[in-house]
Amino acid sequence: MTIVDASELPGRRAYRLLVDCVVPRPIAWVSTIDAAGRVNLAPFSFFQAVGAEPPSVIVSIGRHRDGAYKDTGVNLRATGEAVVNVVTDDLAEVMNLTAGEQPFGVDELALAGLTPAPCRHVAAPRVAESPVSLECRLTQEVQIGDTENAYFIAVLEVLAFHVRDDLYDDGRIDPRRLRPLGRLGGNAYAHPGEVFEMERPPSRR
Repeated sequence: MTIVDASELPGRRAYRLLVDCVVPRPIAWVSTIDAAGRVNLAPFSFFQAVGAEPPSVIVSIGRHRDGAYKDTGVNLRATGEAVVNVVTDDLAEVMNLTAGEQPFGVDELALAGLTPAPCRHVAAPRVAESPVSLECRLTQEVQIGDTENAYFIAVLEVLAFHVRDDLYDDGRIDPRRLRPLGRLGGNAYAHPGEVFEMERPPSRR
């Protein structure tokens, strides 16, 4: 068993080892608008559901190579709104088109040939091609680290769920039909594999 002391790893190497260990990760395909109303779309795999009352998710947002926060973070701070779109395996290649660094103000949704769709509570559009989208508002920021590479965690309250009709049944989504894409380390991704179910042991409390 190899033991690696995290304090001895430079930031980039720590990042690479971390994302190799924490797998597979769901992908938040986040659409926002800036103060001028221009659309931005970018994928983030530091993403998770963290609460149900109110329903909440977190997205961890890093920085560009020049030290400036990524456009998603800038837009979230300016407007307080975002849409988290779910990436399915059939959207992998087009999602990857939106992962490149573009000048601020470039509309990656249009760049990738995707379709903007209106939301009920937020001004940012959702991605019409995504089968599940979450309208969100920013409720809290948590900074991770104190270096020039520090991330911030955006805590997002879900205001509305958009779910494609063929996936939605009695308040649930069938994961076999959703086929969400998973992020691994490096340039690797995971297609959905075999889905199985297990009943939890009975509660003894």
